[in-house]
Amino acid sequence: MRVIETRFGTLSDGAAVRKFTVENDAGMRVSAMELGATITEVTVPDRTGAAANIVLGYPTLEGYVKGAEYFGCVIGRFANRIAAGRFSLDGKTYTLACNDGPHHSHGGVKGFDKRLWRGWAFRAKDAAGVRFGYTSPDGEEGYPGACRVTLEITLTERNELSFEYRAVSDQATPVNLTNHSYWNLAGAGSGTVYAQELTFNCPWYLPADKTLAPTGEVLGTAGTPFDFSKAKAIGSEIGAVPGGYDHCMVIGKPSGAMGHACTARDPGTGRAMEVHTTKPGFQLYTGNFLDGRPFAKHGSFCVETQYFPDSPNVGHFPDCILRPGLTYHHRTVHRFLWPGS
Repeated sequence: MRVIETRFGTLSDGAAVRKFTVENDAGMRVSAMELGATITEVTVPDRTGAAANIVLGYPTLEGYVKGAEYFGCVIGRFANRIAAGRFSLDGKTYTLACNDGPHHSHGGVKGFDKRLWRGWAFRAKDAAGVRFGYTSPDGEEGYPGACRVTLEITLTERNELSFEYRAVSDQATPVNLTNHSYWNLAGAGSGTVYAQELTFNCPWYLPADKTLAPTGEVLGTAGTPFDFSKAKAIGSEIGAVPGGYDHCMVIGKPSGAMGHACTARDPGTGRAMEVHTTKPGFQLYTGNFLDGRPFAKHGSFCVETQYFPDSPNVGHFPDCILRPGLTYHHRTVHRFLWPGS
């Protein structure tokens, strides 16, 4: 295992941004940089041994500073939407920035994706990676409490890429963290993902209204375009979902347990990715708002493991409130496979 540290760029205030690149002996390479604790590269071989980067991103720091697509970054303090930018907690109502139509989304105007984290490389037996840390002050983007967050991104010799999040807060606050990588197993920029196949361990999904906020219902996937209980090409029923998939899938596993969420496979290259997580759901998003600059609509898919969207306002959704004295903990593992691996 090798870890290489380089300078990725400099922010307008003069702060340096470092990038960490981890390589294993099987030919995988993963890079992450300090702005937003962002994954900038995941390079994986195919059935012929040819390697390609399979996540969307920008070649320079400037692209990430100006971009609004959330390529590869940590989403926080709350991933996904909070309806109308408001929630009540312990008798007090909090108002957040509405940066997604009528709703608050992905942490607000300047969420964790636009914050400078600090990274430290580490090595362990058959694994290496980077630890990122960031402290979100009380009142940032409207959230209560100072919240200290750490993230370990680890690559192993078993071709596993893991994300392990922890957070503590001095006041009760919603916390819902995820990674927002856009995947294209054929290679970033290679076209649409319509032919790539998904298999889900998700008996239910959360329907959304026309503003993409959840309605509060939990419906079965069987017989719907959201049914990926058997391997199915992404493009086979995407036309039946207006605009494309942007919905939370509910994983069939015990609460808090590590479990299989989905498997993705590209028939052309033979690359496959399994996703396992401790979270109760994941947002399936098919790059519906990308416009070709630089990546095409439906040229990628996201598997954003998380609590359910709008959880602070929907009582029967899993509890997302982190209270003083407790620790938020979330682990997601992506396992990559290719013929001969």
